[in-house]
Amino acid sequence: MDSDDLEPRRPDMGPKNLETMSIEALTDYVGELQAEIGRVEAVIREKKAARDSAASVFNI
Repeated sequence: MDSDDLEPRRPDMGPKNLETMSIEALTDYVGELQAEIGRVEAVIREKKAARDSAASVFNI
C-alpha cells in the first residue's frame, strides 16, 4: 500500500470550467496551481534524496 492512498482525497480535484471563471478567479486559480506544483516538486526532491541515500548504502 502506498502512503498516498492514506491521504484524504481532495474534493476539488478535477478540471474546472474555466469559461465561467472571472479574470480575477482565473488569476487566483493559477496561483493555487503554482503553489501546488511547488509542493509537489518539494516532495519529489525529498523522495529522490531518500532514494539516492538508500542507493548509496546498498550500492545500487
